[in-house]
Amino acid sequence: MKITQRIKGIQAALASALLLGIVPVFGKQAILFGFTPLAVVALRTSIAVTLLFIITLIHRRQFFYIFPVGLYGCIIAGLINGLGSILYYTALSRISAGIGQLLYSFYPLFVALWLLLDRQTLNRMTIFRLGLSIPGVILLLSTGTHKIDLLGAVLMIGSAVLYALHLIINQRVLYEVPAPTVTFYTLLSMALTVDLAFVLFKPDFPALQTPWWPIIGMGILTFISRLTLFYGVKNLGGLQTALLGLGELLVTVALSWLWLGEQMSPWQWAGTLMLCASLLLVGFDHYPPEKRRSTGWLAWLNPPGITGSEFPGHPLP
Repeated sequence: MKITQRIKGIQAALASALLLGIVPVFGKQAILFGFTPLAVVALRTSIAVTLLFIITLIHRRQFFYIFPVGLYGCIIAGLINGLGSILYYTALSRISAGIGQLLYSFYPLFVALWLLLDRQTLNRMTIFRLGLSIPGVILLLSTGTHKIDLLGAVLMIGSAVLYALHLIINQRVLYEVPAPTVTFYTLLSMALTVDLAFVLFKPDFPALQTPWWPIIGMGILTFISRLTLFYGVKNLGGLQTALLGLGELLVTVALSWLWLGEQMSPWQWAGTLMLCASLLLVGFDHYPPEKRRSTGWLAWLNPPGITGSEFPGHPLP
């Protein structure tokens, strides 16, 4: 992998982590204002996909092109991530944003497990970084006398499992498809999933005077963060992006401490330092360029044998 490509991937993944770390705080604020969890996830996703559609239509129409199997992969990934988002914001209505993000931060472990199931190998540095991050998250969960809602915790972990799976599916599609294309069709599928759930189960809005700034902010942040997320996945791979994505946790913890006045124990600070160490070690964690794989349970997502001229912006071989 070219160094400049890798650096851009790291920058994109870190930018995504920064933005996604702010979203839970906005989401919790919207729920406290009176929005239902389904309304929160439906509105923010709809805003994000609408912004992406407008930008793509005006500036990059060629990104609407995608081969059928890639489209199916994006639809499945969006459906899975949509269900995961419903679990996430339902959990957020039961537990605090900080604790919720701590539990959600287990998703790199699930990414590693999905990769192993897909017959992909992990190098020693990645295993070492996972070994740092997992106990780091466990230490951060040292909440002392604070009782955690069990159902909320289970829902949040379920959301992390689904988020990890959608990353792995999109990683397969990204071997051949531009990141903006994958972002658009995955977000579109996700929006249709959560909007349908909102209409069928709880189509309620709060009073007219309720502030909407958290919802609008979430939509804009989701729009930008999804683009940077898939650019990171394309250039680094799903697991590397997921490990860098632990920066979301650090952002959420910092905001909870500085903005909400939440305090952490010495053990929780130790966990934070372990996660920081895992993030810094990304510079020593190298993988060869991603290639299309003919094996694994996601091999069906491989595109048909077509020439480069059939991809917009791709030169002939």
